[in-house]
Amino acid sequence: MDMSRPISTVIPTLDGPVLAVLARTSKPLTGRKIHQLAASGSETGTRKVLRRLASTGLVTAAEVGSAVQYTLNREHLAAAAVLELTALRQRLFQRIGEVIEQWPQQPVHASVFGSTARGDGDLHSDVDLLLVHQFTDDPPGSWVADVDVLGDQVLAWTGNHLQIYELSESELTDHLRVGEPIVDDWLRDAFTVYGQDFRHLRNRIVQDVLPR
Repeated sequence: MDMSRPISTVIPTLDGPVLAVLARTSKPLTGRKIHQLAASGSETGTRKVLRRLASTGLVTAAEVGSAVQYTLNREHLAAAAVLELTALRQRLFQRIGEVIEQWPQQPVHASVFGSTARGDGDLHSDVDLLLVHQFTDDPPGSWVADVDVLGDQVLAWTGNHLQIYELSESELTDHLRVGEPIVDDWLRDAFTVYGQDFRHLRNRIVQDVLPR
């Protein structure tokens, strides 16, 4: 799945980015603005797509002065499918969290980070997942098995491989102590799917564990 344009999984043409723009807002937009936000194809192509979609009733076109403004007709029978397709990344995050919630041994924190979290990946991007646990020794076999199964599930859901950065809370403390650069990536990008928000976890460790 193209993590920057998940809708292209089903709608690979210019229709996909155009519908994704319209699905994100109920505000009427001109063809030029939609072209700018879609960041795909030509403005002429965007206008052609909008006229065709308007002819199906899925998009509503209204003349405002000399301009034509477009909105997604959310009453249309196909609108629900469009809205679902534009929410695929959020559905992925939700599913990952739901699976982890069912594990017998759950992490302190789990978050998606990197290009998938930012929404600027591509068809071949890995899904990067941070897992912070409380095991003092190597994680037990049951935990390792659960993590492996999650990797298989993410691949089945998206076609993308799951790349896991796994560490204990003690190891995270060491990362914070020495200022590992990847921590900045987590602070900037991490989308929490289970447990304590990463920024709150980091602040707690800084306040309670690290020397002042």
